[in-house]
Amino acid sequence: MQKIPLDNWVETLVGWMEDHLTFLFDIISGAIEGIVNAFTWLFMLPHPFLFIVILGILAYLVGRWPLALFSVVGFLLIYNLDYWSQTMDTLSLVITSALISVVVGIPIGIWCAYSKGAARIITPLLDFMQTMPAFVYLLPAVFFFSLGVVPGVIASVIFAIPPTIRLTLLGIQQVSGELTEAADAFGSTSGQKLFKVQLPLALPTLMAGVNQTIMLSLSMVVIASMIGAQGIGAEVYRAVTQLQIGKGFEAGLVVVILAIVLDRFTQGLFKSERKRGR
Repeated sequence: MQKIPLDNWVETLVGWMEDHLTFLFDIISGAIEGIVNAFTWLFMLPHPFLFIVILGILAYLVGRWPLALFSVVGFLLIYNLDYWSQTMDTLSLVITSALISVVVGIPIGIWCAYSKGAARIITPLLDFMQTMPAFVYLLPAVFFFSLGVVPGVIASVIFAIPPTIRLTLLGIQQVSGELTEAADAFGSTSGQKLFKVQLPLALPTLMAGVNQTIMLSLSMVVIASMIGAQGIGAEVYRAVTQLQIGKGFEAGLVVVILAIVLDRFTQGLFKSERKRGR
């Protein structure tokens, strides 16, 4: 059986995009790099101790003493291990990736909820995006955006956006039909029904998708260190390539602390939103 030249088709498509869409990639690259640099500047602006105090206060407001204590002790350990700047770089990449994923993913999820045709097309694409090995996303990202921070963010967005889209769609679909019929009976427009009935009721499910997106962004940012993205991932990759077990354990511990803090923060925010809704 003759082999289907799928690799040639993909390379032809990529070559066409490189020839005709370079200006678009430059705009995207500049925007993403600007956002990452802005977050990095913001996180590095206060002294680490002041940053930890602010973080502890926010953690107390979100999750009370357990989260506040863990956040303060965890970030003090990060500072003591001399991984502060790398952690702030990683945090900037994660927040940028998650922010882009949420801004793009929620409207797509709403579109899928309102359009069965869109859902039929986009759902298989999400399956493809979630099952494709994460390392494969690094290839087109590097090809279009060279090495550095930008391809890492792009790869993280592609890898992390499916949960936001899926759970936004699921949350809206789970809204009771009686409630939407009641909104229609009272003369609500589509926008009023969406923003005052469906999205508030779908918020817990939607926020679970945001939480998963943040976690996936963090995992992908570590992988993106292979293509020049700075942060804790670069320290982990360097330790692995040089067989530095102690350094690898320290860097891995920093990733774990950051992941737990981000996870508990988002869960605490979701619980607060649920209480307000009730």
